[in-house]
Amino acid sequence: MWMRRDRLLVTVTLAAVFGADVYFVLLPKLRGKYFGDGCACPGAGSGNASQGDSGAPPRLSNSSAASRDAVAGQRVTAVPTGQDAGGKKWGSKLERLFAHPLYNIRSPALGDEEVLLQPEDLMNYYKRKVSRWERHQKYYNEVAAATNISLPDREAVFDPEASWLKFHLGINRYALYSRDDPNVERLLQDLRSTAVINADYTQDEKALKGVCDCSQVVKPSGHHLKLALKLKDFGKAMFKPMRQERDQETPEDFFYFVDFQRHNAEIAAFHLDRILDFRRVPPVAGRLINVTDEILLATQNEELRSVFFTSPANNTCFFAKCLYVCKTEYAVCGNPDMLEGSMSAYLPGLSIAPRISIPSPWIRSYTFTGREEWEVNPFYCDTVKQLYPYNSGNRLLNIIDMAIFDFLIGNMDRHHYEIFTKFGDDGFPLHFDNARGFGKHSHDEMSILAPLTQCCIIKRSTLLRLKLLSQEEYRLSDVMRESLGHDMLRPVLTEPHLLALDRRLQRVLRVVHKCVRKLGEAQVVAVDFVESHRTTARPSGSR
Repeated sequence: MWMRRDRLLVTVTLAAVFGADVYFVLLPKLRGKYFGDGCACPGAGSGNASQGDSGAPPRLSNSSAASRDAVAGQRVTAVPTGQDAGGKKWGSKLERLFAHPLYNIRSPALGDEEVLLQPEDLMNYYKRKVSRWERHQKYYNEVAAATNISLPDREAVFDPEASWLKFHLGINRYALYSRDDPNVERLLQDLRSTAVINADYTQDEKALKGVCDCSQVVKPSGHHLKLALKLKDFGKAMFKPMRQERDQETPEDFFYFVDFQRHNAEIAAFHLDRILDFRRVPPVAGRLINVTDEILLATQNEELRSVFFTSPANNTCFFAKCLYVCKTEYAVCGNPDMLEGSMSAYLPGLSIAPRISIPSPWIRSYTFTGREEWEVNPFYCDTVKQLYPYNSGNRLLNIIDMAIFDFLIGNMDRHHYEIFTKFGDDGFPLHFDNARGFGKHSHDEMSILAPLTQCCIIKRSTLLRLKLLSQEEYRLSDVMRESLGHDMLRPVLTEPHLLALDRRLQRVLRVVHKCVRKLGEAQVVAVDFVESHRTTARPSGSR
């Protein structure tokens, strides 16, 4: 009798285990295979985005209805490659991407509090700066004439319609520029071609006053070789010269905080930021600079002149001031005078548009042996979520956006971020200083994604755009290649770096998919945008 009871108990137990295995393991796999949205074929059935596999790209179409579906997390379908839902054929993947409803989402109306600067205030500010410049130039020319020094004629004209001024006026609470702002392309062209009238050290390098502390493992930012160039229309750009060939990878023995700063990384980061629709990197363009005419003869800074020399190969070279003391910076040389570099548009001055620099919660240990808490505590995000300003609003979501951006470019050096003080806690973090990105195409540094892996939360708009860029018709490497092809220093990135973007994008989606499986989509994916009211989208390469 007892033997029969034991057999019955064993049978019931085995049946329960088998049933649980079918329900929790086998059934989800079959559902994903036969009813999911894994098929990339046009017209194939797709699962509900709010219930299915969030690691797979949603099927998106170029229509306002698709935008509503995307916002609601409902099913959306793909359109054939090379044409939109209305049958219009595109010759450019980049144009097709920017015409997609996800890139035509209506932004909230902008009041005075949502705009960084008012036109009258900005004009008065820069007119005072121009008057001060003209007085200085007059005095400088008089001194030069008294000492029989001939100066090149560098005429400057303040233009109230200049592209850099319009860029400053377009900055708002949500982004540095609007998606369809044609002025961005004008600004990029001006950065490439407008005559340089003055060259000087940047403010952070001037702050060092030539002092270099060799005991510091991480040198201050002023130690890096970069210059502030003033243009003929009184615009200003930061010039970072070429330090490394495009096909060179960062040596394996280099720490992230002593890596080279790459000019092409600055250029590529701007284009990627725009393709991801963050619009938090100031416009950057590549340019060939004549270091003799546009820097040596244009500068009025004697210290800058003093670091120029002619190499044994008869090339004109210069270096950072710290070279004589620390021997940590290396000269850059023209060929014999021409040198390529990145030109980053300056933001409005701090006196009219103050910014605050905030340490990243996921800051790295800038020592040879130390480790930060987030590197050893997998529940670190629970602590961050309780801290101001990450306990409310979009700040944490914006930090995760920035982590995804940094992971895609391979930037481990995001120790601080800046926001405009006018926008307070709702302001977006600026994606500044990306020159240490794109150093290793053969390695994906997963620790950069720690904010995403530990917090398991992401904006729905960010996720949907990432999924879109993982599809064949909008592949990230393809649209990046096309976008970078407009820069005069093309190719900006080598093919391995472009292909690495696709690989890293898939890694991001897998992390999100793992979070959704663990916590559910409602807890992981945060709705953050409003629906587009446009019925049709007109492609524009200037978004």
